[in-house]
Amino acid sequence: MDMVDLAHAVVVTPPDRPEPERRAIQMLVEEVERRTRLRWPVAHAWPVGDAPVVMVGREADLAPLSPPSVEARAVGPEGYRLATAPAAGAAAVRVSADDARGVLFGVGRLLRALRGGRDSAGVPAGFDLTTTPRYALRGHQLGYRPKTNSYDGWDLTMWEQYVRDLAVFGANAVELIPPRSDDDADSPHFPAPPMAMMKAMSALLDSYGLDVWIWYPALDPDYADPATVRSALQEWGAVFEQLPRIDALFVPGGDPGHTEPRVQMALLERQAESLRRRHPRAQVWVAPQGFSAEWMDTFLTILRDGRPSWLTGVVFGPQVRLSLPELRAAVPAEYPIRHYPDITHCTRCQYPPPDWDLAFARTEGREPINPEPLRQAAIFRATAPHTVGFLTYSEGCNDDVNKAVWSALGWDPDAILLEVLRDYARYFVGEHMADALAQGLLALERNWRGPLAANAGVATTLAQFKEMERRATPGDRLNWRFQQALYRAHYDAYVRRRLLHETELEERAMERLAEAPRTGAALALRRAREELDRAVTEPVGLALRARLFELGEALYQSVRMQLSVPRYAAIARERGANLDSADAPLNERDWLEARFEEIAVLPDEAARLRAIEGLRRWTDPGPGGFHEEPGNPARRPHLLPAADPDGDPGASRTPRVGFAERAGRLAWSRYIETLYDTPLSMRWDGLDAGASYRVRVVYGCDSPRRRVGLTAGRGLAVHGPIERPAPPRPLEFGVPAGATADGSLTLTWSAEPGAGGNGRACQVSEVWLLREEPA
Repeated sequence: MDMVDLAHAVVVTPPDRPEPERRAIQMLVEEVERRTRLRWPVAHAWPVGDAPVVMVGREADLAPLSPPSVEARAVGPEGYRLATAPAAGAAAVRVSADDARGVLFGVGRLLRALRGGRDSAGVPAGFDLTTTPRYALRGHQLGYRPKTNSYDGWDLTMWEQYVRDLAVFGANAVELIPPRSDDDADSPHFPAPPMAMMKAMSALLDSYGLDVWIWYPALDPDYADPATVRSALQEWGAVFEQLPRIDALFVPGGDPGHTEPRVQMALLERQAESLRRRHPRAQVWVAPQGFSAEWMDTFLTILRDGRPSWLTGVVFGPQVRLSLPELRAAVPAEYPIRHYPDITHCTRCQYPPPDWDLAFARTEGREPINPEPLRQAAIFRATAPHTVGFLTYSEGCNDDVNKAVWSALGWDPDAILLEVLRDYARYFVGEHMADALAQGLLALERNWRGPLAANAGVATTLAQFKEMERRATPGDRLNWRFQQALYRAHYDAYVRRRLLHETELEERAMERLAEAPRTGAALALRRAREELDRAVTEPVGLALRARLFELGEALYQSVRMQLSVPRYAAIARERGANLDSADAPLNERDWLEARFEEIAVLPDEAARLRAIEGLRRWTDPGPGGFHEEPGNPARRPHLLPAADPDGDPGASRTPRVGFAERAGRLAWSRYIETLYDTPLSMRWDGLDAGASYRVRVVYGCDSPRRRVGLTAGRGLAVHGPIERPAPPRPLEFGVPAGATADGSLTLTWSAEPGAGGNGRACQVSEVWLLREEPA
């Protein structure tokens, strides 16, 4: 590839430009020096001699500074033209735009296009790109609060670097969080008080010309009380007053907060007036998150009948009971829809990974390092056409790759994903890592697809990263983005190694139990326990585990990632602190050993032997029966319909897999679920039309007070709405005789209709359909 050598380039830019343009030039010079050691001088006139020139500025301001070399071209808001061409006998690169943001994004694209490294820099010859963003809003929530797994440890210098990093991939907005939210008031990691940091971040974003949004939950219990409203106006107004820039206010209707829509909208009208006294052009957005069916109807009626002029638009985020297309159709057209996609969580969230293995959910948990470029691109492409853009929901830098994917696709939905990842690897780590790391990030995503025990690719992924590490420079090894990928590769491999080992130990324990009629119950139980305990007494993967903890320390030092509660003062294990769960049991050891204790104290040997046999045959449904775990994709042949993570990524109308903290059998930590009023169904054919059947079921226990009912066939009651047991346990019910008269059976679970909140009620972990023998 022919290159334009820019090792000795001079940056030519118009003088006396507004601060955002000066910041863009500063970013260019400093980021080039950071990556190459080359310090490009800045001039305001064409230099004497034949030094390469990098021209940067608005099109109208560049013309007087340079010989004509590139035809002027209008590019539109935020767009830019990046082109190489000789001028006055010198090589030249021209970054031109119609506005300050275009200058910033053009600089970002130039930085992504640079090739080279230590003491060298260049761009491909003949480069000519004119582009404008497809979506007007492309941003990310950056909450300086204890709940995050890294952000609360960042000082303003780290924030500025991250703001630059986001802008390089096309982000134009950042959403801040006020000092009072659904979080602790303080963090041991805070380098500055929350309000002081919020002010500084608002000013920082303003200096780069980027939009400042505020996510502001309405947390008080009763906004129908005038005194509460006065207090809220004063509290929010004090925040509005202190921030130098606010472009938009976003108030969620729930998650957190819980205020009836009429009351909430009345409050927000007052807050909008208060906000605009200080920031006259600020927008106001609201999300119907957590609304019941009744509240959603009320909210939509307010929009349709009242057409509130103070409201700018509606946000689609987690816990909205309508799908995004349904919400767009229901909201009057004058109100745009903004997406608030959750790109940071893996369980109990808006877009959980499909077919995620239970072993990962048990160990890596809710907020792991989660590069998922292919899935995030699929979610973006399925949802973006209904919106004007997005500000993602993020709770730490664990989702950094996902941010880059959303930013790049928000600019150009047709971008080639592999090229986005190569840009990511090249820009953040180095040219020498561009392809290897890009492929490695895709491999990490493949690690998470399907049954882990069968995924031999996990070992291949680790080998790829070990080879990258072997070739890495000292700077690469200090780079937090490379460290994150290394951590995930080692974590995945450690979990798989343990899963294979502990699965084998459980199988051996069952073999020991099978010997009970010959050896006696006591000896069989002791030998089975010894087999299970080898997970602790004879651990595997110790070298992987040691490296994992080394990388955890490196990530705390480099980017303040808090991967452990006792080591790094993370706020909770589920907030990304998965060093603390790396050794969580991956078989039924805990549940089995608890059963062993119960069996050991039974009054006679016959009872003990029967109980042992019951354990061994736990999943045996008997002649003519069926057993399945519908949360396990390999054990749910009768689920209707199949999950559809591509066509319905938020599972608005189709089932999805969910996970909860372990309670009882390991299998009960995973379940199939549907959301809100969507029923959950299973169907069996080929049954004995003359036989009677019973159904045994174990319900998931996330939000157990949400009641669920079960019907058979065409509405025959199996049981009415009940609270699900917590902790889980099997429940058994007779199937109405008429439900199987034609040799088939459909079971349908339904939540009580119209509920709000997170919508998670229909959750089934284990199902037996048992054929009863005639009396």
